[in-house]
Amino acid sequence: MIPIADPELGEREKERVMDVLDSGQFADGPEVRAFEEEFADFCGASHGVATTNGTTALHTAVEALGLGPGDTVVTTPFSMIASANAIRLAGAEPIFADIDPETYTIDPHAVEAIVRERDVDAIMPVHLYGLPAAMDHLLEIADEHDLLVIEDAAQAHGAEFNGKRVGSFGDAACFSFYPTKNMTTGEGGMVLTDDADVAERAASFINHGRDPDGDSYEHHAVGQNYRLTSVLAAIGRVQLDRLPEYNETRRANAERLTDELPDALDTPIEPDDRRHVYHQYTIRSEHRDEIEAALDAADIGSGIYYPIPIHEQPAYSDIERSLPVAERASREVLSLPVHPNLSPSDLTDIVNAIATEVVE
Repeated sequence: MIPIADPELGEREKERVMDVLDSGQFADGPEVRAFEEEFADFCGASHGVATTNGTTALHTAVEALGLGPGDTVVTTPFSMIASANAIRLAGAEPIFADIDPETYTIDPHAVEAIVRERDVDAIMPVHLYGLPAAMDHLLEIADEHDLLVIEDAAQAHGAEFNGKRVGSFGDAACFSFYPTKNMTTGEGGMVLTDDADVAERAASFINHGRDPDGDSYEHHAVGQNYRLTSVLAAIGRVQLDRLPEYNETRRANAERLTDELPDALDTPIEPDDRRHVYHQYTIRSEHRDEIEAALDAADIGSGIYYPIPIHEQPAYSDIERSLPVAERASREVLSLPVHPNLSPSDLTDIVNAIATEVVE
């Protein structure tokens, strides 16, 4: 079987984990602080706050920026539901803007139309599949209307917009280290920001509202227990070292798929101002289900991300909004294996399996 994802944890990760276990400091501590600093530096941000997963990172960022009841955040309907859930968990409300049909990221023109017709407090773009959103246009909108920007970069570790890595554009940015991501800690997340006050509030929120620099039993606000463990941080530090190589291999695999897949398919694009890191290699076809079945018959994994747009989920049935581009994408997209452990013959098998179903 060729899996859709194949996380790689080697001897270096095992050695670092054993070092932590031998130290006796399993929970929060110096290993976590080092991971926060190294990951923030990699992305070009000033501060990092590690969390238990990508969803808790998003929730923490929304809370640390002071968004809550009565506030609204424009985001995409074509994403993992965590993007919208984090907004609601903080008491704020998501407003969905449709997506660009070629990049699948939030359409800035749709965002601008919403911002001009109603009160909005923040924008949460998602760098989907490893491709950055159109940050130049989105930041212009945010500047003009005095809006906060929260980057959901859960799928885009190392991706770039105009030569600058994602995670360094918004008032805060959030990453996930789930096993299928471009780098993993098993589970884990990270909030990045250039604002020291936001970082302090985030660090307090994930630790039951404690003063990060004060008495460990003095609580200044209501918070959560979203702390990352030292064991997972140790894995993350090794994975971060490997991330550039992983991303280059993903890009090479994606290039070969694009070159060899049938022209009748819509394959991923990479605008000139962006650097894709291919968390997912997502094709598009009206015959998506037949292609998926052909891959399954050939023991090749694939995935549909996402089959139901968030605004059509039962949990969001109170939102009545037509978003036709996202709705059509959900019926046509299919993600193929692109991970670093694919062999040349694996890529050939993927292309051949699809070619049997696609007529030029």
